[in-house]
Amino acid sequence: MGGFFEKLFFKGDISLAKERQIYGMLCGAAGIFLNIALFFGKLLAGSVSSSIAITADAFNNLSDAGSSVVTLVGFKLSGTKPDTKHPFGHGRIEYVSGLIVSAAILIMAFELVSSSVDKIIHPVETEFHIISILILVVSILVKLFMAYYNGRIGKRIESAAMRAAAVDSLSDALATAVVLASTLTGYYTGLYVDGYCGVLVGLFIFYAGVSAAKETLNPLLGQQPDKEFVSNVYETVIAHEEIMGIHDLVVHDYGPGRQMISLHAEVPAEANILEIHDIIDRIEEELKQKLYCEAVIHMDPIVMDEKTEQMRKKVMDMVSGMGEGFSMHDFRMVPGKSHTNLIFDVVAPFACKKSDAEIISELQQKASEDLEESCFLKIQIDRAYCKFEVSS
Repeated sequence: MGGFFEKLFFKGDISLAKERQIYGMLCGAAGIFLNIALFFGKLLAGSVSSSIAITADAFNNLSDAGSSVVTLVGFKLSGTKPDTKHPFGHGRIEYVSGLIVSAAILIMAFELVSSSVDKIIHPVETEFHIISILILVVSILVKLFMAYYNGRIGKRIESAAMRAAAVDSLSDALATAVVLASTLTGYYTGLYVDGYCGVLVGLFIFYAGVSAAKETLNPLLGQQPDKEFVSNVYETVIAHEEIMGIHDLVVHDYGPGRQMISLHAEVPAEANILEIHDIIDRIEEELKQKLYCEAVIHMDPIVMDEKTEQMRKKVMDMVSGMGEGFSMHDFRMVPGKSHTNLIFDVVAPFACKKSDAEIISELQQKASEDLEESCFLKIQIDRAYCKFEVSS
């Protein structure tokens, strides 16, 4: 079915943003139709069998239909072009829509558990009907298909909202399987565990809601960028032989396909500034074409005479000895009559509990013990916004 819709709606070359919008709206529309159909089917099954678990599962599908409406609207709005009030576009609406979906899942889980507990306290005998069994089996198959399709699309367009929908569909399939098992158990053993199974279904749905919320909330809070994206940025920049290393990479995420990045590129101090500027411009354009991101690159000139290089390696070893995740950049050496100033930045991992003053003090102590000549360290402490291997 996916191939049919792709051939129907994707005609000719289209932009990445347009492709995401079409895929998202297709999945949203399919979710609305299928979930409403499942709602009426399970509502019928729950009525004829007097099963609270089946009825609750029906209303879970109704909430899923509402979530699909939110997803469809979210993708439609997220594809809106930038304007004067929102110059970075509207891509984060997709994350907001995913968060709304998660909230709906959690509310439904709470209501389902509440009604199921009431059914445990006041049990009602359920009836066995073959139509109920068939509806539940069809529902499981439909939900498994939706989980597969939403997951495939979510991976293809890197959509947190689609991945959340896939997790929700898979949880729905498991929940309906539990309802089916409770119905069969009651019929063949006489043990009516309808209410208990309803609680179990509610817990399945609650877990799905929490997982989906984390998936969509983290980008809004400002999570660390994807490792593959960071690696691609690093490899693209460092592939130019004029670039000696990069650091201070910061990624601002304004929605899928709407990243803005800034970084510092180390270049030889003796190089022609106009030539280096031209190379930097070309790298920025290459990043835009390859990774669909706007890039701003700052040039850091590096002096590479023999004495400076020897001292840099000594200081690098000293910094690396501070622990995993520590690195150094922007090293400069300024000799004087009484002492030598060593000026550099130290990148400390966020996991490090030491204060900036404690890190500087410890490095000063190491310098007095490990370096042969009298040196004064002028250190700027940075924190690692992105993890990647820097050139040594």
